[in-house]
Amino acid sequence: MNRNVILTCAVTGAGDTTDKNPQVPITPKQIADSAIEAARAGASIAHLHVRDPATGGISHSVDHFREVVERIREADTDIVINLTAGGGGDWIPDATDPTRGGPGTDIQTPAERHEPIGALLPEICTLDCGSLNFGDMVYVNPADWLREHARLVQAAGVKPELECFDLGHVRFARQLFSEGLLDGAPLFQLCLGIPWGAEADTETMLTMRNKLPDTANWAAFGIGRHQMPMVAQAVLLGGHARVGLEDNLYLEKGVLASNGQLVEKAGSLIENLGARVMTPAETRAHLALRDPNTGEIAGGGA
Repeated sequence: MNRNVILTCAVTGAGDTTDKNPQVPITPKQIADSAIEAARAGASIAHLHVRDPATGGISHSVDHFREVVERIREADTDIVINLTAGGGGDWIPDATDPTRGGPGTDIQTPAERHEPIGALLPEICTLDCGSLNFGDMVYVNPADWLREHARLVQAAGVKPELECFDLGHVRFARQLFSEGLLDGAPLFQLCLGIPWGAEADTETMLTMRNKLPDTANWAAFGIGRHQMPMVAQAVLLGGHARVGLEDNLYLEKGVLASNGQLVEKAGSLIENLGARVMTPAETRAHLALRDPNTGEIAGGGA
C-alpha cells in the first residue's frame, strides 16, 4: 500500500463532454479557475488540455495553453502543472476512401505536439506510449514518432508522464527507458477502461504494474463509474491516483460533479484507507521535477 499519494486532477479533456456537464471548463480562464479549484480541494497535480473557446472542441493553441499556465502560476494556490502532449493523433478513415482521414481526423507531428511544451516548460507533460483503437477511432502514435517525441521532451528538461492504455504500451515505455530516452525514475500513468484498451479492474492494473521498471513511480485511473474504485485499487497496490472531469462527469449516479468535488471525494477515500495526499511541494521533491522558475531539480541539484 502507498501511504503518501500524489493525486492528479485531469481538469478537462478533448472529448465531446461540454454539453453533458456544465462544470466542464472550456475557455482558458475557466480551465485555469477549475485547476485552481482542484488545488484548493487538495490536488497535487493539474493535468491540462485546452479547448476552442467558441466550440468547446479540440484545440492545440499555444496561446490558449499559455493563458492557462500563466493564470495558474499567478494564483496564490500552488499546484504542479502537467500539460498534455498527446493531442493530434486522431484518425478516422474516410467512408469512401479509407486511405484518407475523414471528418474528425486530427493528426499532428511529434514536433507539433511538443510545441506548447517547448514554449511553456511545464513540470510534467504526457507522452502517450503507442497507438490504440480508441473507441471508434484510431489514436496514431508509431514507434519512431514516440522516440522523436521523447527526445524533444528530454531536451526540454520536462518530466514525461508515460501514459499507457494497454500492456504493449508499458512494454514500449520500458524500451524508451532502456534506450536512454527517459531521465531519472520513469513516471507511468496506467489508463484503464477506455474502449478498446486495458480494462478497469484489479487483475489488469496488477498485471501492468508488475511489468513496470523497479525504479518507476506510477499512478492509475479509471473512467466513468470506475474512477473511484481505481483510486482505491491504485493506492492499495502501491501507486498514485487521478480523478477529474476529463475521465468522469459524475460525483455519484445521477449527480454531476465539479473537479473540486471529485478531488475532495478522492482525498477522503485516500484518507479513509489510511493514506494521505501529498502537497505540490512534496510531489516536486518526490518526482525530482525541474522548477519552472529556477531551473533547479526539486530537492537539490541543477
